[in-house]
Amino acid sequence: MSSTANVESAPGTAEVKCTCHLTAADALVKKYTYWSAGAGLLPVGGVDLLAIGGVQLKLVSELSELYGVKFSEHRVKNIIAVLISSVGTGTMLRGVAASAVKLIPLVGSLSGMLALPIVAGASTYALGKVFVVHFETGGTLLDFDPEKTREYFAAKYKEGQKVAADMKSAA
Repeated sequence: MSSTANVESAPGTAEVKCTCHLTAADALVKKYTYWSAGAGLLPVGGVDLLAIGGVQLKLVSELSELYGVKFSEHRVKNIIAVLISSVGTGTMLRGVAASAVKLIPLVGSLSGMLALPIVAGASTYALGKVFVVHFETGGTLLDFDPEKTREYFAAKYKEGQKVAADMKSAA
């Protein structure tokens, strides 16, 4: 079995090249999916969203380093915003609402801590998978076109919801 067996080409990307980075990239995606879900458990509304964003930036930074791609925080922030908006306003609002509800003492913290880790984990998982495919196919941050990967991101987000839920139940 080749090292690219778990990578599928996203729409708008070239054929996947065989690199030896896939195992390490998948480990990074898994690690930061856990970290992102954990950041969703932070009890203070707003701080949790900042932490999740930081985790996602760190994931893309480490993937960039792994693949030898020059990292640009500004460019990645813009890409993340476009990709996350591709799963719909409802999903984004659920994440923001789950964070905001934590401002309500006791009940709010508990409610927000139940919902946000799944959204955070799923979005980080999807983000990682999109960048792994892009970098595996020789892409850089300069030629990344978020519009071409919206559907792929949305599909990986749904897959990520299951992954994050499994992580949550295993914890």
